[in-house]
Amino acid sequence: MGRTLTASRPQKRDAATKLAHARLSVLELARELGNVAETCRQRGLDRTGFYEWKRRFQTQGFEGLKDLPPIHKSHPQTTPAAVVERIKALAHAHPSYGCNRLVAMLALEGTRVSAITIQKILNDSGLGTRVDRWLALEKANAEKAIKITHEQAAFLEKLNPCFRERHVESAAPGEPLLTDTFFVGSLKGVGKVYLHAVVDTYGSYAFGFLHVSKQPEAAVAVLHNDVLPFYRTLDLPVKAVLTDNGREFCGTDKHPYELYLDLNGIEHRRTKVRSPKTNGFVERFNGTVLDEFFRVKMRETFYDKRLDLKQESGALSPRDFLRLRAC
Repeated sequence: MGRTLTASRPQKRDAATKLAHARLSVLELARELGNVAETCRQRGLDRTGFYEWKRRFQTQGFEGLKDLPPIHKSHPQTTPAAVVERIKALAHAHPSYGCNRLVAMLALEGTRVSAITIQKILNDSGLGTRVDRWLALEKANAEKAIKITHEQAAFLEKLNPCFRERHVESAAPGEPLLTDTFFVGSLKGVGKVYLHAVVDTYGSYAFGFLHVSKQPEAAVAVLHNDVLPFYRTLDLPVKAVLTDNGREFCGTDKHPYELYLDLNGIEHRRTKVRSPKTNGFVERFNGTVLDEFFRVKMRETFYDKRLDLKQESGALSPRDFLRLRAC
């Protein structure tokens, strides 16, 4: 094996020396058997490790069979402490920024750091996720008043469910009003029923008008009979109305809805095509009315009427009628 295996053994029997002697015994066993595979089977080793110990014994002797000292934690390519602190400062100043954006900001300052390195530094500092960075910012400023930036305000509004549902900003009542036509359903003997809804974005005050028609005249009726008189009594102007691009709201200059808004000096705004979330207030109102009224109250009303008809026709006894009514 290039070196005699009868190396002088040191007197000190520490853990490293004992481990080296155990590895040396494996090499001696392989020399006696003349079979590396059989040696590895007997000692429960792999051949890769055996040849590694053999190579180290041939080049370094007995000391080569000991474990190598641990690698020093400092490295020539370690990120400087000043750069690490700058990354942390940017993460606190811009909690919503990701690693790629921080790379660009550092590049503008003349510092080149990869996105992977930045992510590792943020993870080690407990700032790995966006939520962690926002919590760290809140903790740092928990006991003092701070002036939030436009970026921070936009992010908080994005997380706030009230702002997520609003989608439209208003500075005063009547600026603007959101309106929509909602198909309620078909009633026997009546036909299709529509809800013409109008919602004030400032105070979430809503108006509703049930009608069997989806024509512009019905959409105008809720404004003329309910909405505008209400605001006139409060001496509040209605400045704008936001609608979708439905046929009952939009058309030529002679369209009834367009003419009515012009006569009252009201600006007509339209939502972006295929973007119902722009009309978020009124869409939410339609869902609330559907869940809390049409799907509950109307079902109970029809159920009671059916019980009344069965009781009048004699299909139900008075006792069964009272029991079902109580349910």
